[in-house]
Amino acid sequence: MSTLDSQSSAVTSILLLGNPNVGKTTLFNRLCGLRSATANFPGSTVEARIGSSVRGSVKRTFTDLPGTYSLHTTDDLAKVCCHALDREQANTVVVIADATNLRRNLTIVNEVLHRVVRCVVVLSMADIAQKSGLTIDCEKLGEYLGCSVVIVNPRSGAGIDALHEALDNPIKTEVPLPKVGKYKEVNDWANEIIANSVGGKLAVTGGTLTDRLDKVCTHPLLGIVIFAAVMIGLFWTIFTLAAIPMDLIDTVFGYLSSIATSLIPPGEIRDFVVNGVLAGIAGTVVFLPQICLLFFLISLLEDTGYLARAAFVMDRVLRRFGLPGQSFVPFLSAHACAIPAIMAARIVPDRRDRLATILVAPFFSCSARLPVYVLLVGVLFANQPFFAGLAFFSCYALGAAAAFITAFIMRRTVLPGKSRPMVLELPTYKMPSIRTALLNTIDRAWVFLKNAGTVILAIVVILWWLSAYPKVDTLQGNYVDASTQLSESYAGQIGQFVSPVFAPLGYDWKLTVGVLTSFAAREVFVSTIAVLVAGSDDVEDETIIEKIEHAKRTDGSPIFNAPTSASLLVFFVLAMQCLPTIAVTRRETGSWNWAFLQLGYMTVLAWVCAFITFQIVSGIVS
Repeated sequence: MSTLDSQSSAVTSILLLGNPNVGKTTLFNRLCGLRSATANFPGSTVEARIGSSVRGSVKRTFTDLPGTYSLHTTDDLAKVCCHALDREQANTVVVIADATNLRRNLTIVNEVLHRVVRCVVVLSMADIAQKSGLTIDCEKLGEYLGCSVVIVNPRSGAGIDALHEALDNPIKTEVPLPKVGKYKEVNDWANEIIANSVGGKLAVTGGTLTDRLDKVCTHPLLGIVIFAAVMIGLFWTIFTLAAIPMDLIDTVFGYLSSIATSLIPPGEIRDFVVNGVLAGIAGTVVFLPQICLLFFLISLLEDTGYLARAAFVMDRVLRRFGLPGQSFVPFLSAHACAIPAIMAARIVPDRRDRLATILVAPFFSCSARLPVYVLLVGVLFANQPFFAGLAFFSCYALGAAAAFITAFIMRRTVLPGKSRPMVLELPTYKMPSIRTALLNTIDRAWVFLKNAGTVILAIVVILWWLSAYPKVDTLQGNYVDASTQLSESYAGQIGQFVSPVFAPLGYDWKLTVGVLTSFAAREVFVSTIAVLVAGSDDVEDETIIEKIEHAKRTDGSPIFNAPTSASLLVFFVLAMQCLPTIAVTRRETGSWNWAFLQLGYMTVLAWVCAFITFQIVSGIVS
């Protein structure tokens, strides 16, 4: 080993690399804190976190590469790591290795040492190793590897100074290494290193706590029960706690709208500010509580080590449909909102599995569908609570069935191949880091606002314009009521033009307008229909709901008859009635092709199933 010359000793750009669940991201957060940002790696949809750390006069930039077990696998994560290593050969790589499972971690250490000049190995979880009866001689280990080895506790920050000192004086690797890919050579090499640098042995009397817990948490039956309980708790928490800040956001923007209404004279500018800009921003920000809670709780679960067990348990079920166990967490969160669900699909490592998860996630009924369900189920089963409850359950069941069947089809057509076997190391259980969870939550929230939020705002403003223009005047020169204005607007004209497409489903032009405007957000359907049939958007007024339920067509027949209501219910369960979700799909997949495939497939499926439903119910009631 030799120390590099002084001109190159001030390392300013460092890559962090390591296996999953070794504390790599926790170390990154400890080093950089809020001085970080998220961006996609060039040519991929895999995200990188890049941050800075200042120590004295030296400012270092750290890149948190995705966790991978080997640089020589075919998945996107390994390819991204290799690309970064090849592109950044002049920089130092910090490899984080789990001190409790050093033999497995030495595989990727060997692969990195073959590719880079400077390398520092950080041993994490050394405190757990010590409690288990192991001792590690870092100096001896460094001699075998030909690089500096330091012990760091990413949670407490202990050892950070030692890491910076190692980065100040990087060591050039000049020791013989086994050939990459030669399993026997690498294994014999790892055994020799461990025999000479690791002392003691694991205390296994009665089995470790992790072993005892895993007998329950990964049990074929009990594991599913425990997982269901944990997920229900997660689901309940998101719905319950998010309601408070969401109501607050609604109140704040309602107050801002009132102020704008009072300060800006009546006219197009006020309509644009109040109904366009403020409404669009509110519609974007209102998603934040669910997104923040989702990523905060998922980060905590992942940090405890339990999320790996949950994925292992659900893998047995979802693999039958071509999906990995990791897909269940996005599917669960989709019941709150499809947007954070699609973002949560990042935890799925394989690209095809991840795409399949993203494409089918919107099938699961989100909270935005509830106003539509309440209206239509109330029409179908008025004063019949049992059948109304059964219909609600059927909506959720139909969405889940459509998701699984679609995934099964996708994995045999546009995403061919079996679901990738889930190679997963179950980490030890540990207390989660609140700091790491908060930093991850802040990072995800900012990404959502910066990227998806701008697209959502643009969509809402465009739809406002379509609904507000052209202005229709009366003979006296005053604006007409809201119902006439909407029917004569561009959105109304489009609805009447498109109505023949939805006529086979039992929809008149007013329902067609409701379906079209609901692409901004599913819950918009109810307020749109309220304006069309009652001249008001105050859907909280019971009389307005009654007017909607008893609204008439131009021929005097009810708009919401049983066949039409059942058809609408099926359509909204299956259709992609949410353009913001399309925008997020595009961002997460990196291509509009997947977003349009999702939109087209779900729309056609919804139309066909709604048509069949309309025909069946019409036959029953006739």
